Amino acid sequence: MTTAGAHQLRPGFFVSGGAGQDGVRMTHILAIDQGTTSTRAMLFDTDMRLTATAQKEFPQHFPQSGWVEHDVSDLWSTTVRTCRDVIETAKIAPRDIAAIGITNQRETTVVWNRKTGEPVHRAIVWQDRRTAAICEGLRADGHDRMFSDRTGLLIDPYFSGTKVKWLLDNVAGARAAARAGDLLFGTVDSYLIWKLTGGRVHATDATNAARTLLYDIHKGRWSSTICDLLDIPQSMLPDVRDSAADYGTTDTDILGRAIPIMGVAGDQQAATIGQACFKPGMLKSTYGTGCFALMNTGDVPVTSRNRLLTTIAYQLDGKPTYALEGSIFVAGASVQWLRDGLKLIGSPAETQPLAEKAEDAQRVIMVPAFTGLGAPYWDANARAAIFGLTRSSGPAELARAALEAVGYQTRDLLEAMHRDWRAPGAEAILRVDGGMSASDWTMQFLSDIIGVPVDRPACQETTAMGAAWLAGSRAGLYPDQAGFAKMWAVDRAFQPRMPPADREARYAAWLRAVQATRMASGSDQGD
Repeated sequence: MTTAGAHQLRPGFFVSGGAGQDGVRMTHILAIDQGTTSTRAMLFDTDMRLTATAQKEFPQHFPQSGWVEHDVSDLWSTTVRTCRDVIETAKIAPRDIAAIGITNQRETTVVWNRKTGEPVHRAIVWQDRRTAAICEGLRADGHDRMFSDRTGLLIDPYFSGTKVKWLLDNVAGARAAARAGDLLFGTVDSYLIWKLTGGRVHATDATNAARTLLYDIHKGRWSSTICDLLDIPQSMLPDVRDSAADYGTTDTDILGRAIPIMGVAGDQQAATIGQACFKPGMLKSTYGTGCFALMNTGDVPVTSRNRLLTTIAYQLDGKPTYALEGSIFVAGASVQWLRDGLKLIGSPAETQPLAEKAEDAQRVIMVPAFTGLGAPYWDANARAAIFGLTRSSGPAELARAALEAVGYQTRDLLEAMHRDWRAPGAEAILRVDGGMSASDWTMQFLSDIIGVPVDRPACQETTAMGAAWLAGSRAGLYPDQAGFAKMWAVDRAFQPRMPPADREARYAAWLRAVQATRMASGSDQGD
């Protein structure tokens, strides 16, 4: 498969090398990384080096237990602010930017009025579990197989489709407006594209579409069967395009110039690209608010027998590359809980020195099911639990338990993936990124508990880099896949040091803790 190169550009817009119509050489790609807790804008130069970053956090809203929302205006305002800030910080002009790449928190759902641009409700975040009853009803009616066959996903509140249905069912006047063609749905990328282009483009890419529970990943189109079942008018849905494609140009008054949007991918797929996982069998795991592991399976959409997801890793030249994915809802969020909920730490950086001080004899285990358990359990009703506490347990032991939970959950995912599929001759190495990957202690434990090397890249901003590469390759500024893969470099490689017997005993204790957690919530099904 080849990347979208200069020969695929719109006639007269760009030529290879990043020169614009006026002959001025463009030297940067702007990557927008719209995440769960903050929005970041980053500039990458012609050598794909990160030259400047701007970041703005925004509030999280929890109106009920298990509900998580974002104010849509915060998503937009922080995007504009960070883009303007990063251009100012880098001391470049808007004319120096060849293209924009967008990566985003996936599954988070926005519904807005196509005439006014106003959202009908706050964005419902991917972590939100309010549609659990809808999902239970769909499963009870026997629709599991149909959804899985078409979308590669499981029926779960995590995905966008049932969130859209909830909004249409519960927001006054929403369903009538949707049937009249007045409402639009999009994941965050789609909403930002619509806003950046002044409402001229309502589009998404295949990776984001594949996370909605509405998209047939085999036929490459929205499923009319599913849309009808959920009573979602297809007039609401965005146009689905390649991950490197023409997504229109920004309004001039937003950034001072009409800049083309040329790359879009959901955050975990963008990280897969940024980790140069272009060969079947290559595996990456991202540690942010949650944890997400993807294994490239090439042109083969592998059907999981272990409750993993079949998804699209990226789509170029109209050809999807597939992946197996395991999603963990809580990784860094457990550290945030130590800080904001228990007030045990002042910043996430304090967890590593605390973990190093923990008594080794204490084997405290945290199952961080604050919003349910993701893969391979998919238990929306499970809630967090801590096991093994003693009178001497304190902040150090809780910090270590929070960090170790990341390793245990990752092993759950990797074991399920390898039961489903192994690429012949693929090297057993896990590439990692995300905020928690900066912790040497956490990454060493991860390598120890999974029993394979863990490689941390020299550039840890892999999500933004993936979005930048999509846009930059489309603009003719960056190399193809092979060229990009050669540029990928390791910062540090962690090798497993834990004795195998210790590794297996610790993991067995984790599995018992998960089973007990699920039993306490009344949802253990014996799997």
